[in-house]
Amino acid sequence: MTIVDTPQQRNKHNDVQGHPGRRMTERQFLDWIEEDTRAEWVNGEVLMMAPVSIEHDKIAWWLRSIIQHYSDHHRLGVVCGPEVLMRLSAHKKQWRLPDVLFVDQSRAAIVKRNHCDGPPDLLIEVVSPDDPARDYREKYLAYQKAQVKEYWIVDPLAKHIEAFRLARTNKYRPIPDDKGKLHSTVLRNFYIRPDWLFGKKPKDVLAVLRELAILH
Repeated sequence: MTIVDTPQQRNKHNDVQGHPGRRMTERQFLDWIEEDTRAEWVNGEVLMMAPVSIEHDKIAWWLRSIIQHYSDHHRLGVVCGPEVLMRLSAHKKQWRLPDVLFVDQSRAAIVKRNHCDGPPDLLIEVVSPDDPARDYREKYLAYQKAQVKEYWIVDPLAKHIEAFRLARTNKYRPIPDDKGKLHSTVLRNFYIRPDWLFGKKPKDVLAVLRELAILH
């Protein structure tokens, strides 16, 4: 996957190369990865990601659908996921593959043709049961260091949502539950009720949008 802003013919030599190993340079990673390859690159190590479960896919779709409609309605910014690569930092570089990302309209220039070149304003990860520490600790610390303004962790197994905002200390602080609602500080007047997602069945997207005053 060649990370460029305009279409460009890839070198045929790179097209036929196999995986060069568990460790590679950033340039090797970007030349090697294809559009259908689920992998992240962290500090020189390639992290292959297993295919997601049907439940994981449905939750990610539900979250993105709501945020996408809300953002588009209010013209707040750009929503992507779950197959869009994101470069976190120019200093300690990481390429991550979040489930949902949001970039404020004022920073929309960081969203390129096939990747997000910099930390988004909001990231959401749906916890995979095979490696929960990745979302609860590794990505939490990485996103905090990259100064992502909000990080939401959605855990299907625990049926729980944790939301964090970046404080003035550049450390994450929990977003408190407000009468069953978690209010975003990035998406103006936006909130999610965890019981929308973890009730007997996920609440219909259209019904959620009506409550958020997107539909009437």
